[in-house]
Amino acid sequence: MAEEPRGSWFGFGFCGFGQALGSGRGRQVHSPEPLRTPGAGADVRRVSASWSYTAVVTRGGQVQLSGAADGAAGGCRDAWASEALLVVLRAGRGLGPGPELQAWAPGSALRGEPLWTHTLVPEAEGADGAGGEAQAGALPLLPGARAYVSPRPPFYRPLAPELRARRLELGAEHALLLDEAGQVFSWGQGRHGQLGHGTLEAQPEPRLLEALQGLPMAEVAAGGWHSVCVSETGDIYIWGWNESGQLALPTRSLSEDGKTVAREGEGTGELYTWGWGKYGQLGHKGTTSLDRPRRVEYFVDKQLQVRAVSCGLWNTYVCAVERGES
Repeated sequence: MAEEPRGSWFGFGFCGFGQALGSGRGRQVHSPEPLRTPGAGADVRRVSASWSYTAVVTRGGQVQLSGAADGAAGGCRDAWASEALLVVLRAGRGLGPGPELQAWAPGSALRGEPLWTHTLVPEAEGADGAGGEAQAGALPLLPGARAYVSPRPPFYRPLAPELRARRLELGAEHALLLDEAGQVFSWGQGRHGQLGHGTLEAQPEPRLLEALQGLPMAEVAAGGWHSVCVSETGDIYIWGWNESGQLALPTRSLSEDGKTVAREGEGTGELYTWGWGKYGQLGHKGTTSLDRPRRVEYFVDKQLQVRAVSCGLWNTYVCAVERGES
């Protein structure tokens, strides 16, 4: 998988199922708190949050679940949480077959047998010089970037050879793919405009976003029914559903309540959040929803620089380091 930066992890938002989120006291955390890691001194590599549970992967290869799903397993390279499936990428054994992809029922506690397994055969193009495993991106994109995993059957979905994927993100009903050239493709359901093709029609196969041609992108992310990408020059493009201000555009339901807020930035590595905030997932010490970006003051006050963000449906996880650290 793609390496997440080293640092301390924090969480805020909904934890009503017992997710390892901040202090874990109560059902909601309205301001960032240090994450209760799955073991003393555990070095968290990745956090993947679903609605009712969270999967934490350590650099030592341990995956720990908290919330409505509980359990642990070793020998893991990556994990991806959804309500339908918990997908785990287990390391290959010695010089034998490549890594094994396992799909588990979230409530199985990673015990017994997985619902489905698939051994990934290292491709010469993606393997290292010693004949090792193919280079891995982050789930749901699979090592070698030739396929991805879906929470609904068929679980294993190959990608067309010409789609040289760098990153792939899944929303509630759609998918976004960023290729090696910085182009963005989308497919799936489009009834909320989340595909970005100028219509509300569904797209069964990946389709290039013509509106972004000539603008190389560096990152993509898929919300439930909206999409975001960041260009190589740092510009943000957002489209789709704006019911709770998640596009950072004025929405009548918030403007009428006088809840539109904007803040000026002061430097790099700051965290800004907006959209639906009912459970404190925006990190502003309350439950107000916002249709304008607002800086999360906790990290500024603590002299912390944000390096990575992982958004669940109702909660948020953030990796940060002390300012001045490389």
